Amino acid sequence: VVRRHLLQRYEHQPFISCLAGFYSCRWKRYQRRRTEPGKCCCKTRECVFFPLLVGAFCFSLLFLYMWGEAKNDYNNFDWYNYGNLGFWFLWSLVLLIVAAILFTYITLLLVLAMCLLAEGQQLYLHWSHKIGTFLVLGFSITALFILSVLWGDQWKTVRLSFQITAPYLHIGAITIMVLLSWPVALHAIRADKKVVRVVIVGPYLAILLFLFLIPLGMYSPCIREMGTLGPKPALIGHRGAPMLAPENTEMSFQKTIEHCGDGLETDVTISYDGVPFLMHDSTLRRTTNIKEVYPNDTAQNAALFSWDTLKELNAGTWFLKDKPFSCMGSLSRADQNQAMNQSIYKLSNFLRLADSQNKLVIFDLYRPPEKHPYRNSWINRTLEVILNESGIRPHLVLWLENDMRSFVQSVAPGFQQTMGSKAPVEDLVMDNIVKLNLAYTEMSSEDIRKYAEANITTNLYVVNEPWLFSLAWCSGAHSVTTNAVHTLKNLSQPLFLMTPQQYNIMWILTDLTSVLLISLIFAL
Repeated sequence: VVRRHLLQRYEHQPFISCLAGFYSCRWKRYQRRRTEPGKCCCKTRECVFFPLLVGAFCFSLLFLYMWGEAKNDYNNFDWYNYGNLGFWFLWSLVLLIVAAILFTYITLLLVLAMCLLAEGQQLYLHWSHKIGTFLVLGFSITALFILSVLWGDQWKTVRLSFQITAPYLHIGAITIMVLLSWPVALHAIRADKKVVRVVIVGPYLAILLFLFLIPLGMYSPCIREMGTLGPKPALIGHRGAPMLAPENTEMSFQKTIEHCGDGLETDVTISYDGVPFLMHDSTLRRTTNIKEVYPNDTAQNAALFSWDTLKELNAGTWFLKDKPFSCMGSLSRADQNQAMNQSIYKLSNFLRLADSQNKLVIFDLYRPPEKHPYRNSWINRTLEVILNESGIRPHLVLWLENDMRSFVQSVAPGFQQTMGSKAPVEDLVMDNIVKLNLAYTEMSSEDIRKYAEANITTNLYVVNEPWLFSLAWCSGAHSVTTNAVHTLKNLSQPLFLMTPQQYNIMWILTDLTSVLLISLIFAL
């Protein structure tokens, strides 16, 4: 019997050697120490550092989750950096890769520590890993702080994501608690004082009980009874289809139409000689070849150029060079050639295209800068183009601009009046508002339902990710503005859709299974 125990212990040493080697760089047996019964699992210095390791894991996990869910807005992040740095780069993707690498590294260290504790070994983290832990902790906290200051709305996205991911995060958390039960049980049993056992087991059981009860207060619009789901939201192409073609160009809107988009969204600026054209940025630097043609005018406001100058600029080569989206995919040779020959698009041509295809249009209208000839007549000039030059049917126009709204209603009563912010239902009805155009971070199924009862529909922008589109669908949104018409059109039903009965079965089975496994581990 003694020989068999010694042999089993000897055969077990390579596994422990690997654990201690990677964690402590102590590959030899004489360098390691087992935890004696009733003793602490590590020295005082290591006891102080172990919570830092756990903290680094938590903060890196939080940052990775937050930045992973922020994928819907990566283009906005890269656009912000472009405005500050002057060149285009997919910083969002780099940050995601770095976050994933740091989280993987710190997770491996924590897994090694848990395995060593489960084997009854004393912990000793090598100094190089301690430096690495501090770097991960510092980077994660700094990144979270900077993003909170510069991009605080992203926390609203995280909160919305919980309405989709919470049921699955709950299962993941319960699984982690089951895995942790072995080292907790081992050290509780080896403790020689009852107080120490309570200190070890008490917090573990408290966290476990909290996780068991979380589903009772969980809410998701995608957990609903069969037959209560509303129709699929209409898809409005944000500046066309900017993942498939240069934004705000004829090609971009044609791609939206090819992929069965229900509407077209754009941005309208007025040239110095009074020609409304499509341009999102205040300058021409990002989306045209202005730097090559007029290098001294790259910082000049786009509205200060004449149409004769604007129409000669190329508005497509930048798209092939910068590749503004990380998930663009490859373009065919024909699409590449077409993109290279795109020019700035006039509002009148855009409206004729929408009218010919029976597509809704919605646009942000930018007021010209000071000393511009149309500074005070910008709305009148835009209305002239819509009503007299384009020939578009009025009911296809979702009029968003709030200035001079009563005047616009008097000259164009057929427009669908659209508001860009929430307001009391009574005020919206009084102003003849029929649609709200809201940022997706303001999504609320209760508000959407309240407005719908007054025949006011809701459009959410900009929704690119399938999970976010699924949440908008379940919340009752009537339409979304998106960069990804070509992918969202393929969704036949919301992701993660389930009935309350299915969810109850899922979390009850998870809790019962975990109770059984944890009880067995503590009993053994």
